[in-house]
Amino acid sequence: MTANEKAKAKTEQATGAAKETAGRTVGNERLTAEGRTERMKGDARQAKEKVKDVGKR
Repeated sequence: MTANEKAKAKTEQATGAAKETAGRTVGNERLTAEGRTERMKGDARQAKEKVKDVGKR
């Protein structure tokens, strides 16, 4: 996993989790959904990079 992609994945995951938590706290469904989506994008990016790493071995 390249360091840049790994950092992007972790940033998306953390930002998404924060938005999701904030949305739940204030009862904002849109913010909760937006955070969940962003977190899942980070998860997908991380999974893609792990697959690429396995392929290089």
